[in-house]
Amino acid sequence: MLNNPVEYLTGISAQRGELLRKELNIYTFKDLLEHFPLRHIDKTNVDQIGSLGLPDEYAYVAGTLVDMTLVGEGRSKRLVAHLKDNSGIIELVWFQGINWVQKMLLPGHHFLAFGKLGFFMGKPQMAHPDIEPYTAQKASGKEHLEPIYPSTEKLKARGLNGAALSRISFELLHKITPKDLPENLPGDIMLAYKLMPRYDAYKQIHFPSSEQNYQQALRRLKFEELFYAQLRINLIKLQRHRFSKGWAFEKVGDLFNNFYNHYLPFSLTGAQKRVLKEIRKDFGTGKQMNRLLQGDVGSGKTMVALLSMLIAADNGFQSVLMAPTEILAQQHFTGLKEYVKDLPVKIELLTGSTK
Repeated sequence: MLNNPVEYLTGISAQRGELLRKELNIYTFKDLLEHFPLRHIDKTNVDQIGSLGLPDEYAYVAGTLVDMTLVGEGRSKRLVAHLKDNSGIIELVWFQGINWVQKMLLPGHHFLAFGKLGFFMGKPQMAHPDIEPYTAQKASGKEHLEPIYPSTEKLKARGLNGAALSRISFELLHKITPKDLPENLPGDIMLAYKLMPRYDAYKQIHFPSSEQNYQQALRRLKFEELFYAQLRINLIKLQRHRFSKGWAFEKVGDLFNNFYNHYLPFSLTGAQKRVLKEIRKDFGTGKQMNRLLQGDVGSGKTMVALLSMLIAADNGFQSVLMAPTEILAQQHFTGLKEYVKDLPVKIELLTGSTK
């Protein structure tokens, strides 16, 4: 099912399918399923105008259109209308698309409006609200949050705006079943981390029944992505340990001990000692080591690296400390050379500009 071409959905012609491939890299049902909304708007409840809350919140109101007036001229021209319910009145303002809105609005008729709330002289106002004729079904509120999907200008020109993508995504989610999205996480992990089932997560990420369910779906899909990324890393590590032989650094010799006991410019923290002990243990296994050392700026990561390189030198090997820029490489070169100036250790600087 998920490998079906997107043209199998209602309204997706061959031309529209080709455009979806070029613009959004959507080829199949699976690709569309993973084209997630940018955000959601909440039209699950109609608000009372008289009890609207804070500025910049989104509101969904219903009422009778009281009046409609064109104000100003030229660039300052705007359409102003007032919507009234049994609790209050709100001003609606449009600065663009005035002709289209004016044709749709009829004073005395009932409408639904959705938009960001503002206040002008203490009175509620919406600029450029989404407005549609009132129906009892719409006024009873939607069963889910409404998704807003990313689109492109070329797609919009062919009728595939965010609303159209919402429609075909809704159709797709009613076509697929749990068999099409089988669970891919172990049951004990699902239970331990209280994760939403995979099928439910895809439905709730697109058309969540509540903000809480959306967050749970998002958490589930993020966990799944990180789980398999970690699994791949561990498999690579396992293969490297099994099939890629390294050199065992079996001793900690004079270079390390002399520097540690006489030239170390500061005492190592407990965390640095612990990490260094782990690195020394890895060095002795004869297997390749792949380790990420994390720490704030100035926390002593470079010193741990230097001590590790001295262990390599004690075992007859060279080391390379790589830096992302020549400036940082120069800083490391200067600093390390100063640290080991009294030891029989040779340090050289090699950069992209080295001849």
